[in-house]
Amino acid sequence: MFLQIIRLKSKLAEEELLKRAKEREPQFQAIPGLLQKYYVRLDEPDSYGGVYVWDSPESMQAFRASDLAKSIPGAYEITEPPAIEMMDIMFKLRD
Repeated sequence: MFLQIIRLKSKLAEEELLKRAKEREPQFQAIPGLLQKYYVRLDEPDSYGGVYVWDSPESMQAFRASDLAKSIPGAYEITEPPAIEMMDIMFKLRD
């Protein structure tokens, strides 16, 4: 499995950001290889993120090249380039 963490700053109010995320939920549910996605609020003002759990790096790369991934900055009206981290999951605690 593979983990991707995206941190972004948005000019949207939290309520509007959540509304847009919920509207886009079916599109994310349909992504091949995306096992789970967590929507998170960070400690800094106007800062949010997504924690993606992928079945493989190839699935993540396919998503990153997709129109859906490219639409994220506009959909959430981000104010600066997002910070992106990618890592292999070595093992999981629970099944």
